[in-house]
Amino acid sequence: MESNLIKRVCKELGLTQKELAERLGVKPSAVSNWSNGDIPNLAKIVLEQMIEINKLQTKLQTIKEFKKLLNDL
Repeated sequence: MESNLIKRVCKELGLTQKELAERLGVKPSAVSNWSNGDIPNLAKIVLEQMIEINKLQTKLQTIKEFKKLLNDL
């Protein structure tokens, strides 16, 4: 697992740092600084929640696809 939270969020959500900054409403330079390890606590919480939400959305999509397969049987 990626230890750098910014890189992990970008990888898991398929975003660039610039796109991540846009989603968060911050300057790209802030995200760049965070990538170097100095992430404010609130930003860290939000980033971790973004990963969890993405995981839940992926699971939900898998369930929907499974249900569709069952209905098609």
